Amino acid sequence: MDYFIESAPLDKLQSDCLLVGLYENQQLGPAATALDQQFGGLLSKLIGRGDIKGKNAETLLINHLPEGGIQRLVLVGFGERGKIGRKQFRKALIAAVGAIKASKVKAATAALLDIDVEAGDVQWKARQIVELFGDGVYQYSATKKVDDKIPLQQLAIVASEAQHAQAEAGLQQGAAIAAGVELAKSLGDLPGNVCTPTYLAEQALALAGQHDKLTCQILEEHDMEALGMGSFLAVSRGSRQPAKLICLDYQGGDSSHKPIVLVGKGLTFDAGGISLKPGQGMDEMKYDMCGGASVLGILRAVTQLNLPLNIVGLIPSSENLPDGAANKPGDILTSMSGKTIEVLNTDAEGRLILCDTLTYAKKYNPDVVIDMATLTGACIVALGRVPSGLFGNDDKLCNDLLGASETACDMLWRMPIWEEYQEQLKSNFADLANIGGPDGGSITAAVFLSKFAEDFRWAHIDVAGTAWRTGANKGATGRPVPLLTQYLLNRATA
Repeated sequence: MDYFIESAPLDKLQSDCLLVGLYENQQLGPAATALDQQFGGLLSKLIGRGDIKGKNAETLLINHLPEGGIQRLVLVGFGERGKIGRKQFRKALIAAVGAIKASKVKAATAALLDIDVEAGDVQWKARQIVELFGDGVYQYSATKKVDDKIPLQQLAIVASEAQHAQAEAGLQQGAAIAAGVELAKSLGDLPGNVCTPTYLAEQALALAGQHDKLTCQILEEHDMEALGMGSFLAVSRGSRQPAKLICLDYQGGDSSHKPIVLVGKGLTFDAGGISLKPGQGMDEMKYDMCGGASVLGILRAVTQLNLPLNIVGLIPSSENLPDGAANKPGDILTSMSGKTIEVLNTDAEGRLILCDTLTYAKKYNPDVVIDMATLTGACIVALGRVPSGLFGNDDKLCNDLLGASETACDMLWRMPIWEEYQEQLKSNFADLANIGGPDGGSITAAVFLSKFAEDFRWAHIDVAGTAWRTGANKGATGRPVPLLTQYLLNRATA
């Protein structure tokens, strides 16, 4: 998609399809009011028929307009004036994207910066328009023929001279985040026989080759063995695909500044190992690498924005399959940290590859470490599929992430990691067990990880319920790319 700012006045505008806003009770927004006057009251006459009331996410396509540069018009309902929050604005935009896709136009223009949004300035609104259009036109086509391709290729955002600088900044941020989300979604949607650990490593190398501030190193199994990563390597033993530890290093800030380390779980397929998962829905375990895909997406956005930060991306990647060499319930593993782990369930493998990666992260002397992982089905039980679960050992870091989630509308909910939960991870035979029983499963998983993050400020984001959609609309979401990119934008401007 091509995005640009349109500065031409509405009466001079050339557009295949123009989006304008409408408030509840059929109150025209500023752009719609100007067009209504330009067309001799046509819009007032059409909405007077009652086809659209202006409720949030209502749309009305007008195909026939008086002669001029605007070929089609979509009225977009935003709800009650003065009570439109960020979520309502985004919900209306999603409906607008649907109307544009249905109209089959190749180019569209959005005159929606004039809609009043609580805590949403011109820059934020422009960014949301670009993000949601980018997300809406995504189509998976890597392994299937798409006959009904979405033709939309260009989006313009109408901005006045006074709005231009903010709108341009929002457009640039939105385009970068949209590109990052697209990468994360396209990798997540690939099947496990295509997107293997080796393939994921190749994509990381390709990404690094596109920007001179980004480098990539791939640690092979013999490198991990030399480092003592017994926990990570135990997971890969049941697979014929070699494990990879993908290490990306973005140097955009002063060399003396400590890096922000992002860790993403990269299980390219998770059958559960010897503790085999049920067959129903197992195909969706190709999405167990969405944390790793998000790290790549975030770094794609970061390089496009050229942020003045130092960022390290670590992606432990493997498969978890049953095999004669696979680790078994009751096995004792020795992690890179030296802590021993009793494997009570081989399907709790994400924490086994993440714990060694968290230990490895110490070598970078990080300012903060943030991991993201499709870690526990228990997080879906606790929170559903709306927010991601947030855990951490530092209140400021967690509060910064919560603030970024509000701005990005990529929601988080903080969960506890109190010491009382540590009792559930006690083992008679090792320093800790890899599961803590059925109660508070997402919490005990985070408590397990916290044992390997005691030397730095750390946060864990469980995206098991938010990294992909299930059912008829099955597909990766690209979350938490918007959230983490917003956090990094905040850090860059702090």
